[in-house]
Amino acid sequence: MMLSVAIIARDEARHIGAALESVRGLADETLVLLDDRTRDATAEIARIHGAQVVIEQWRSFSAQRNRALDLCQGEWVLFLDADERATPELVTECRAQIANTKGQSPVAGYWIPRHNLFFGQAVRGGGWYPDRQLRLLRRNAARYDESRLVHEVAELTGEAGTLQGHLLHINIERLDEFWAKQRAYAMEEAQTLYREGRHARWRNFVGAPTREFYRRFVQLGGWRDGTLGLLLCGTLAFFELIKFVHLRGISALGGQPQ
Repeated sequence: MMLSVAIIARDEARHIGAALESVRGLADETLVLLDDRTRDATAEIARIHGAQVVIEQWRSFSAQRNRALDLCQGEWVLFLDADERATPELVTECRAQIANTKGQSPVAGYWIPRHNLFFGQAVRGGGWYPDRQLRLLRRNAARYDESRLVHEVAELTGEAGTLQGHLLHINIERLDEFWAKQRAYAMEEAQTLYREGRHARWRNFVGAPTREFYRRFVQLGGWRDGTLGLLLCGTLAFFELIKFVHLRGISALGGQPQ
């Protein structure tokens, strides 16, 4: 078995079918590792599309990805999120790349560029493009650091290449969804900082959001996306503040989240 596709999901009935359809015919197996807190029809839809569904207790993104690597049988694993789609160009390139990457190759993974759609608009600046993701992995040469709770990246035993085909990420469709997602990220990042021995200082409450806005909007060209770019960069700057507020609260409670 050469290639497995793995999706980590929770309550993704709206997206899971289209995600699996985008990789139809690519993989020797497809695995959906489903959070046991799921309450919608994600599992049923995934099975209709031919995926193997395994229900697991949630630990963290990194831990779930390691579990998926353990469960998959393919030499290579392509990680796809439920709200992502593999473009036809990426599917073709993955097939060709795996066929041409022999067992003795030093390459253990591939970065894949990703288009991010916010409210239906593909953004160009702010760090959201090319937004490369290390997602095509040689299964026995990749592992995730489970101390990192969010924005996890695989650690490879070997080299990393880069593909040209794209993922399409249906990132945010509603403003309330965007705020809820960023709040969850801020809390996870605060927990990660606490585990690393970091503590919030008063200067973080001004310096961190200011630096994030300047980095996103000016240095990374968020201004190119107009009003949408301003909204996105301003929101991420605000949640830098929220991250350090949570970190201060976690420290005060001895490691327990607020």
